[in-house]
Amino acid sequence: MTTTTTTTTTTTTPKVIIFCKESEENVMTKVSTSLANNFNVTNVSFRSTSIPASRLLSTVTSSSSNNSIFVVIGSNDSIVNCIENESVSPVLSFSSSEVEEEETEKMALLIAKVCACSSPTVASSVSRYIASKKQSSLIQDAQSHTKSPYYQSQISHVYDAKLQITGDNITFSSSSSSSSKNAPVRISGKVRDRFDLGDKLALVTTDRQSGFDRMLALVPFKGQVLNLTSAYWFEMTEHIIPNHIVSVPHGNVSVVKKCTPFPIEFVVRAYVTGSTSTSIWKNYQNGVRNYCGHDLPEGLQKNQKLWKLLLTPTTKEEEHDRPISPDDIVSEGWMTQEDFDICAKAALDVFAFGQKVALERGLILVDTKYEMGKDEETGTIMMIDEMHTPDSSRYWLAHSYEERISRGMEPENIDKEFLRLWFRDNCDPYHDDVLPEAPKELVEELSRRYVSLYEMITWKDFEFDVEAEGHIGEAIQRSV
Repeated sequence: MTTTTTTTTTTTTPKVIIFCKESEENVMTKVSTSLANNFNVTNVSFRSTSIPASRLLSTVTSSSSNNSIFVVIGSNDSIVNCIENESVSPVLSFSSSEVEEEETEKMALLIAKVCACSSPTVASSVSRYIASKKQSSLIQDAQSHTKSPYYQSQISHVYDAKLQITGDNITFSSSSSSSSKNAPVRISGKVRDRFDLGDKLALVTTDRQSGFDRMLALVPFKGQVLNLTSAYWFEMTEHIIPNHIVSVPHGNVSVVKKCTPFPIEFVVRAYVTGSTSTSIWKNYQNGVRNYCGHDLPEGLQKNQKLWKLLLTPTTKEEEHDRPISPDDIVSEGWMTQEDFDICAKAALDVFAFGQKVALERGLILVDTKYEMGKDEETGTIMMIDEMHTPDSSRYWLAHSYEERISRGMEPENIDKEFLRLWFRDNCDPYHDDVLPEAPKELVEELSRRYVSLYEMITWKDFEFDVEAEGHIGEAIQRSV
């Protein structure tokens, strides 16, 4: 392909004139369709390459303008020379061998790039198209990578050998140099276990998969994914707000500073979505128009982007969490105004930074929750718990978002709900005393998806740590 261009400044809608054989029109029609659908180039016409010389000159001169682009297919030097000599418009020349069914989008992109020189609208469409293709490639690469035999064998080995991290087999040596004379006491949560090390805490993220208020399965490497994803984001955002991380001595372990947590979860949302009772979409569906202090306009649609980032805090209460406005947080005594202002700004700034980084990885950071607290020694407000993990955050795939929304479809994501759905379909998970064992292939697929999300989010290859759970205690002791 050869290109001859002339610099233009007009912003009129581009006009594309394609010279081709009749046998090539079907393929070029697909190019025309791609130009319209992907790049907003709709003024496309066809001319025959067998046009008589007498007619060619008048066709070129009458069609020539600052916003015209000529496309010539095949070895037609006379047409190309005529356009170059008689027209101010650029000309693209493709060989006949380039006119293939699978090359239509590539040809359309090249034509659109030339059109973009005279049309900001087309230029914007080209930029979005290129970004979308890049995002799609990133996602496909991560998916393919984690489906490799090596990854599958690592996951299967841990599952078959029952090497998942349960939290039940962590032991500490009596020769520990820890400040505590006795072995640290384990305080177990749904997914994380906590060990008091005196002036610090050890947080162990297990492979437990919870749902329906009970444990459903042990998912290989899930804990490592969550712990290392948080560690990645904590390091990436420490220029915005300090965090509680002291060290990460093991894939499943973070040693952290002791902090007094605020009794508020700082939920940041960029889209109108969600299915839980505290979500913005569920509340909006139920007629709520003032949500956490934000006035919501009529006509919002599910999964659409909000006009700005919204901080929608919830309380952390025994019975159930509830959405709460900033004014009520202060008036009800949950936090002081000064502390809330610091946390609110940090939450919005960290989320905006996370969105930017995620988009570079082909992902949309849709919403997330943050927890913050005060360092017990210094009183410094810092980020605690976890950050931007697949469990605390919602991610969508960026490359397909706009197209799917325009078709009324749900945004594409790396689904992790299929295991919950299996239990719902095969038992009564809320009332049965004993739950059936989840199929191995489902648990292993869930593990692969967690690992895949880790690689998508961090752009790092996952390093499988298959050490027995007993080594966790040693790692904690070495770190202190």
